[in-house]
Amino acid sequence: MNTKTPKAIKGYWSNGRFVKPEEIALEEVGPPSKTQLKAEADEKQALGEALLTLRTDLMARLDLPDKLLDALKEARRITNFEGRRRQMQFIGKLMRPLDTEPIRAAIDEQANGSADLTLALHLAEQWRDKLVAADEALSQWLTDYPDTDSQQLRALIRQARKDIAKPETPGEAPRHGKSYREIFQLVKQAMAKVPEA
Repeated sequence: MNTKTPKAIKGYWSNGRFVKPEEIALEEVGPPSKTQLKAEADEKQALGEALLTLRTDLMARLDLPDKLLDALKEARRITNFEGRRRQMQFIGKLMRPLDTEPIRAAIDEQANGSADLTLALHLAEQWRDKLVAADEALSQWLTDYPDTDSQQLRALIRQARKDIAKPETPGEAPRHGKSYREIFQLVKQAMAKVPEA
């Protein structure tokens, strides 16, 4: 005769029925908890704090409600700690119904700069380094940017090549002079004038 006891099934009794763990996971998720609501409110309030330091051009792009803009202006004026804290809570409340993605994007753009600007600066640095390194780069540059003052650029390149100082200790980067920086500014300005194709 086999007297093995059956394996116990995990779960619990609730309202007269046995509930298994996998059934609990499938049940609908209820309304957000107080903790989740508090975290969301704190996040919106922190975004409001960041809006206080946002540049005017980025703020204009956001198309924020007038009531929120007035509250932000008032928060900048308040110097009392408790008054400012309460004003920030009010700003957080005003921000609850808003979509935060455009706000985050504007804050990120201010903190890190736009991708287009970063790319333009990197291209200007690459051109400057090419121009200082090789004479062929100058003819290519003058073909691509014919409005450049070629005499000024040639003089800056000659001076930049003279100014490059050898590093004092191995592994250090070479030091560059004023003309190296001036080439960068000239290149950046010339690239900014040419409309993108």
